[in-house]
Amino acid sequence: MDTKLLKPGLRLAVGLSGGADSVALLRALAERSGPLGLVLHVAHLHHGLRGEEADADLEFARELAGKLGLVFHEERVDTGSEAKADGGAGKGGESIEEAARRLRYGWFRQLMAHGEVEAVATAHTRDDQAETVLAKFLRGAWAEGISGIYPVIEFPEGRILRPLLGATRVEVEGYLRGLGQGWREDSTNRHLSFTRNRIRHELLPLLEGWNPRLREHLTQMATLARDEEAWWQGEMSRLGPQLLFPGRAVRGGGRAAGEGLAVDVTRLAALAPAVQRRLLRYAAEQLGAAPDFDSTEALRMLALTGRAGQKLELAQGLRAERTPRELRMAVGAAAAAGESEAEAGYSGTIPGEIVAPGFGLRLRIEVVEAEGNAVHGAGATLRNWRAGDRVRLRHSGGLRKVKEVLERMRVTGSSRALWPVLEVDGRIVWMKGVELEPEPGIVALASSLEAASEEEGGG
Repeated sequence: MDTKLLKPGLRLAVGLSGGADSVALLRALAERSGPLGLVLHVAHLHHGLRGEEADADLEFARELAGKLGLVFHEERVDTGSEAKADGGAGKGGESIEEAARRLRYGWFRQLMAHGEVEAVATAHTRDDQAETVLAKFLRGAWAEGISGIYPVIEFPEGRILRPLLGATRVEVEGYLRGLGQGWREDSTNRHLSFTRNRIRHELLPLLEGWNPRLREHLTQMATLARDEEAWWQGEMSRLGPQLLFPGRAVRGGGRAAGEGLAVDVTRLAALAPAVQRRLLRYAAEQLGAAPDFDSTEALRMLALTGRAGQKLELAQGLRAERTPRELRMAVGAAAAAGESEAEAGYSGTIPGEIVAPGFGLRLRIEVVEAEGNAVHGAGATLRNWRAGDRVRLRHSGGLRKVKEVLERMRVTGSSRALWPVLEVDGRIVWMKGVELEPEPGIVALASSLEAASEEEGGG
C-alpha cells in the first residue's frame, strides 16, 4: 500500500462498498492509522440497485466500521432513475455504470465540501488499472484515457486517493484471508452484460494466453501515459497563450472582441503533427469540447490545406471556420455568431458609406446627379464574389466571369478566397482592383479600414 500521500492529521474517509478491495484497504489503513497519524472515517453509498443484496452490503459496512470504532457515513441514491433521466445508455445519456460512478464521486465531494473529511480513499487495484486501460484502448482513447486510473485526483473540495493501485486482487484476498476477515461479493460482477465484466472474465484471460505479463504491461503503459500527459499539459499551458487567440485579428495589430479561439495557420503548420493535434484539442477543451481522432484530423486538415471560407460542424457543437490566416473555433451559438460577415455581405444605400471589417474596407458610394437619378436611395450590397458572378470591364465588349478576371490578375490563394464586389439591383458595379465600365450615376470610392478584420489577408 502506497502511504506517501497520507500526511499526519489527515481526515480520511475510506469508500467502503463491502467488496474485498475496499475491505482490505480499510483494514490496512486502520492498522496503520496510529503510526500514520490518520483520522479515519468510513463512507458507504447505497446505489439503490440489487435490492436486498445491497441492503446487506450496507449493514456489513456499518458493522465493520463499528467494530473498528470509526465514524460511519451513509447515503442512498437512485442510480437507475438517474441513468434514465439522462437519456439512457445508447441515447447519448449514461449507462448504469456511468451514473453510479458520477453519483459516488459526487457524494464523496459533498463529504469533503461539508468539512467532514479532507480526502477520500478508494480501493482501486492493479487489476482495475489493467481493465481500465484495456477498456479505454478498445474505445479508441487518447493518451489521457490510456493513463487509466490516477493515484490522486484533485477536486476543489479535496482529493481522491488510490493507495492500493500497486496491489493485485490476489494479494488483496490473500491479505484478508490471513486476517480471517470476510467480505461481500457483488453478484453483478459476474454479469457479462457489463463491459468491464467481459474484459475481466473473458478478454483479459484470453490475452494473457499470449502474454502472461499483460496486466503488468498495461499498468506500466498507464504510468508512461500519465507522465507524458503531465508533460503535455505543461507544454500546452506554455504554448497555448502564444498560439491561441480570442476573437478576431484586426489590421494593424490586436484583436477585435469576440468569442471562440483562433490559431494562426502558418505558425500551426510549422509545428510537428503531434503538437498540432495537441494544440487543436487543447483549444477545443478550452471551449468545452473533446474532439475524437477523426474530428481532430478534420480540424488539422482544414487548418493546413483548407481554403478561406470553409467550415466544419463537429460533435458537441464544435464549429470551425478557415480564414485566410486563421482557423477559428467556437462552440454552439458563439460559433454561429462568428460566421463570416463577408460572405453574408454588408448593406448600404446610395449615396452612402459601407464599412466592411471583413474586407478591411470603407466604401463610399456617390451619385453623379442626385436629382431624378434612378439609383438615388437604392440599396447596395458589398459582398464576397461568388461563382457565376460577371462584370463588364472598361473598354470591353461583353461580360466576363469574375473567376476569369481574378485569374488574369493572378490573384490566388487566400487573397482570391475573399475578394469584394459591390452589387446594386442585381448588377456588379464595382470590384476591388478592377476598372469596370461606369454605371450611370454611380461612383464608388474605396479606402483602407485601419481597424478592420484580417479577412482580406493584406497588411
